[in-house]
Amino acid sequence: QVQLEESGGGLVQTGGSLTLSCVVSGSPVDHYTVTWYRHRPGKQRELLARITPAANTDYDDSVKGRFTISKDSIKNTVFLQLDDLNSEDTGRYQCNAGNYYGQYWGQGTQVTVSS
Repeated sequence: QVQLEESGGGLVQTGGSLTLSCVVSGSPVDHYTVTWYRHRPGKQRELLARITPAANTDYDDSVKGRFTISKDSIKNTVFLQLDDLNSEDTGRYQCNAGNYYGQYWGQGTQVTVSS
């Protein structure tokens, strides 16, 4: 059974940085496209960044240049580096692993940016 677990969220000041981790268990991370999403109160779920099995990356324009997605295939982990954070980045960050056979979700990790 494939499971995802996010970590790395927390409270950070405006302009600060965080590194989020999404650990995939039960299957190699390279079998999936892994996508980071953000949930903010009153807003639709936002796709932030994704990384394919071949390590190709794609970003939403709103985070391009501030967020960086990467992975460590040995650790079966996908990372999302968050830089130059602002209050609009406050939310729950959740990762998804998907391929032809299914979609899997973690529970998310909360990021709160204080001014």
